[in-house]
Amino acid sequence: MMDIYGTLGPRCADADTLERMLRLGMSGVRLNLSHVTLPESARMLEALKLAAARAGAKPKLLIDMQGPEIRVGRLAEPLPLETGSLCRLESLRLPEAVRAVLERGQELLLDDGKLLLRCETADTAKVVRGGVLHSRKSAALPGKEIRLPALTEADRQNLAAAAEYGVTGVMQPFVRDRNDLEQVRAALPDGVRLFAKIESLAGVGQLESLMDAADEIVIARGDLGNAVPLWDLPVLQKRISARCRERGIPFMVVTQMLASMEHSPVPTRAEVSDIANAVLDGASSVMVTGETAVGEYPVEVMRYLCETVRAAERYNTGL
Repeated sequence: MMDIYGTLGPRCADADTLERMLRLGMSGVRLNLSHVTLPESARMLEALKLAAARAGAKPKLLIDMQGPEIRVGRLAEPLPLETGSLCRLESLRLPEAVRAVLERGQELLLDDGKLLLRCETADTAKVVRGGVLHSRKSAALPGKEIRLPALTEADRQNLAAAAEYGVTGVMQPFVRDRNDLEQVRAALPDGVRLFAKIESLAGVGQLESLMDAADEIVIARGDLGNAVPLWDLPVLQKRISARCRERGIPFMVVTQMLASMEHSPVPTRAEVSDIANAVLDGASSVMVTGETAVGEYPVEVMRYLCETVRAAERYNTGL
């Protein structure tokens, strides 16, 4: 039986909702520590503990680190970016290492590629694809590699507290090489599994060495879909899946599996097909993120995710 993960967030932060999700088949949860710390998440984790006791379940807890992922800074309020308008780059509060490489013509993808800016100068950018930008959303610069530390100070503090909060796995974002994983492994408590998120072409190129250093590979399609033309992403996912199967390495598929359900009580046919194909390709786990963290229908999301996984598993076993 494969693992099925939801993501903790304000929409599923109460014990009643989490209990229903666990009873439907959710076997674990992800906690995104890009925005909060483990101690700041204590109330949600207590709700999870209560829900697990009620449901007679032992859910796994994955923490998703900050790592070297590039993000916009903390904004005083959501920032509207209108298509065709000019944006001052300082308003995004990007890391200085990013600001230093911005030049005319450089594209800047924000919030998993939902928003697209193109630099006019080192200080301004034209909004090509607009929307509303929130604090700490991801940023990517196609064609540029910016070398940030594998672990932030906040990451190290969270890892030190991992055993206290019952963490079972750590997800390291934007893994670039084996050295990134070795740094994280050295800081891990005993018994905590290490998940390597493949989100860049650097990670894809180092896949073989990463499989020797990680407990599970994560095909993280959000930023990976920024690193390649979107139409190439499904084939790349198939290639990574196939190589993991050949090597006998567990792998997870994540990102936008049921994205339409953030605002709809039912998924699209394409979404349930995507989930089933991940199972048929041999994934050891699947995960939803914003669908349960901030979406309007977290329980229904888990119902469709679990039932689709079970249907595909029955097919795999010939039942």
